Amino acid sequence: MANKFIFALPFAAAAIVSGCASVPLTTSAEPTAVSTALTRARFEMNCPEASATVLSARDVQPLVFGGPERAQFTVGVRGCGKQQTMIVLCSDNANGCFAADGQN
Repeated sequence: MANKFIFALPFAAAAIVSGCASVPLTTSAEPTAVSTALTRARFEMNCPEASATVLSARDVQPLVFGGPERAQFTVGVRGCGKQQTMIVLCSDNANGCFAADGQN
């Protein structure tokens, strides 16, 4: 019995370490989300010097069972006397992020 435990211990340790090493999508996708929101907002606002701030970030359930993890960001953009809020969705399957219609 103890022999089975000793054999399984390295596998259990590897599983625990690999689980702790993963970075949440809300953290890893944040720079891309901000860049996506800024690109769209700068064009729509006609304001190249606009700046952005992440107002909130949360994980979103996959569209289908086993689908890619997704994160939703609310990004506030200000510049040239204007401001708007963008909702940005990012996926962990390397398809980047999408900025939904902003609110003025």
